[in-house]
Amino acid sequence: MKYLYRIYQILIGAPILLAATILTALVTIVGCTLGSAHFWGYYPAMVWSRLMCRVMLLPVSVRGRDRLDRRTSYVFVANHQGPYDIFLVYGFLGRNFKWMMKKALSRIPLVGKACLSAGHIMVDKSGPKAVQQTYEQGRRVLRGGTSLFVFPEGARTFTGHMGVFRRGAFQLADELQLPVVPVTISGSFDVLSRQQGFWFLTWHPLSLTIHEPIHPQSKGPENVRQTMQQSYETIMAALPPRHQGYVENPDQ
Repeated sequence: MKYLYRIYQILIGAPILLAATILTALVTIVGCTLGSAHFWGYYPAMVWSRLMCRVMLLPVSVRGRDRLDRRTSYVFVANHQGPYDIFLVYGFLGRNFKWMMKKALSRIPLVGKACLSAGHIMVDKSGPKAVQQTYEQGRRVLRGGTSLFVFPEGARTFTGHMGVFRRGAFQLADELQLPVVPVTISGSFDVLSRQQGFWFLTWHPLSLTIHEPIHPQSKGPENVRQTMQQSYETIMAALPPRHQGYVENPDQ
C-alpha cells in the first residue's frame, strides 16, 4: 500500500495540487486587489486546503466548532506539527482569520504574494522596531473584528512533541481582552514530518480539536502567564500519548 500511495501521489495527487495551488494563489491575488481581502483572502484558500487533504485521501475529523461564537474575535493558538497544519486549519477551522506566520514564507513564489495580498501578518524579528510593527499589525486585525491564528512555538516540531510557547499571542489577547482558543493538531506530523522534508506523504488520519475559549479573568502579566499555561496544558492533553510531554526544539 505504501508504494501504491506514492505512485498515486506522483501520477494524480501532485499534478492536481500543483495546478490548484497556482490557481488559488492567482485568484487570491486578483480578488484581494480588486475586491475584499476579507473574502478573497480566506475562501479560495479554504477550498484549496480541503482539496489538499481530500485529493491525498487523508481523512479529517474536527471536534469543537460548536464552542465558537461567530460574533466574537479570537486568538487561536495551536501546536505546530508540520506543513499539513496549514491545510487542516485553513480548510476545517470554520472561521475567517489571519495567520501570523514567518516572514520567510512571503518569499515563496506566488504563494507568498497571495499571503501578503490576503493581509496575513509576516513576523519580522530583524529588530525591535520590526517586532513592534508586527504586533501593531496584529492589533489592527483583532480590533477590526477578525480572528488571529498563531503557532506560539514558532517552529515545527522535530519529534511530534511540543516545545515551549512564546508570549506574543497571549500578550495581544490580554491587551485587547479577547478570548484565547487552544487548538490541538494531531496526525500532521505523521503525514509529513520535518525528517521527510517535502517529498512523499505518509497516509495517516488528521484531527483538529477546538477547545473551550479561555476568557480573560484579569489584565496583566499574571493573566498572560495563566492563559499561556492553561492553553499549553489543554493542547498537550489532547495529543496521543506518544506525543505528550515537552521535548526541546533547537529551532526555538
